[in-house]
Amino acid sequence: MKIQGAVIIEQGVTFAVIAVDRTVTNYTSRAVRVRYQLAQYFRNMPIILMSLDSNGTPHYYGRRDIVRFLQSIRLDQIPWKEYHIY
Repeated sequence: MKIQGAVIIEQGVTFAVIAVDRTVTNYTSRAVRVRYQLAQYFRNMPIILMSLDSNGTPHYYGRRDIVRFLQSIRLDQIPWKEYHIY
């Protein structure tokens, strides 16, 4: 399976941002389940889920301090890449 994501180091904190469908971030139970599943690939780091609404506005789910940081930057400033997970 292919996913779009980024591993970012900001102020000494390493975290992952993963692009998901809006239906994942709309429901807490789905978001928790997806973050749990992704934890095996992004070990020992907080995982933030990102989805886009119909206007292209990003919505984040995860640790609040990291979400606040991500909301303060443009989406194109995130170093996205494709990850292959199995």
